[in-house]
Amino acid sequence: MIYLILSIVLSVGLLVNFRLFPRYSINTFQAIVFNYPVCFLLGYLLMGKGETFRLDLHQPWTWYCLALGLGFILTFILSGAATQRIGMTLTSLANNISLVIPVLFSLFVFGSDSVAFGPLNYAGLVLGVVAVAIASYKADDGGAKAGFFQSGGLALAVFLLYGITNTAINYIQIHVIRNSPGAIPVMLVMVLGAVITGLAVWAYRLLQGREAFEAKNLVAALTLGVPNFLSFYFLIRALNHYGSSGAFVYPLYNMGVILVSALVSVLFFREKLSRLNRVGLGLAILAILFISWNALFV
Repeated sequence: MIYLILSIVLSVGLLVNFRLFPRYSINTFQAIVFNYPVCFLLGYLLMGKGETFRLDLHQPWTWYCLALGLGFILTFILSGAATQRIGMTLTSLANNISLVIPVLFSLFVFGSDSVAFGPLNYAGLVLGVVAVAIASYKADDGGAKAGFFQSGGLALAVFLLYGITNTAINYIQIHVIRNSPGAIPVMLVMVLGAVITGLAVWAYRLLQGREAFEAKNLVAALTLGVPNFLSFYFLIRALNHYGSSGAFVYPLYNMGVILVSALVSVLFFREKLSRLNRVGLGLAILAILFISWNALFV
């Protein structure tokens, strides 16, 4: 259980970083770009016995994993923007309830889900979408409705992009990767794709004069990159501890991140949640319970 708790706390730590960056005038884009080399180095150091990193460009899955690096960059940039504009709670909710998308693809497109889905599970999928819609509603300080992109649109974008990225990872695991060298080496290839993409975009913006290098962004990259990789690392350890039972671990992880994010945002950042936001939060927890009911309680 300690691995699962550490993964939850570190995942929330990512959002805390994004929330604090504007306070210290951190360039969020640069922090995200430089956090991936930190992730790569940390992952390389944490590889287990018998695991080795090798970039084999003759393997088709290598190119798929490298391409996913672009998805990593985009989702992280979007998560940072959402955290700073609509708050930790709603960003975390949209991120974690996005599990609805890979579950739907697993059931109806990939045909890979071995767990039988019943009416309660399908009700959970519907509730998940409703939860994002309700929780996304946000009013500005003057009481007027906030712009769609500032509230619902941004939360919806987080929901969709995280869901699409996780679906792509699921597809690669099912249909592409054969005889992979292990979880962390495969993850390192994905991270390397993010490193290459991020540095290329940053260099282009630097040459255009749209970026100016600042050392403090490297420090921010360190505080972001360490929890970024370790949250994944401890999630893998939790899965191994519970016999690779993703149907059991992921719901607890998702619910934990949503609830701890909400608690931290209210206690430390004084974020205010409307009644609809709170209803959406409750529905999200209920949705995850319903989706995972068979694995957790049957």
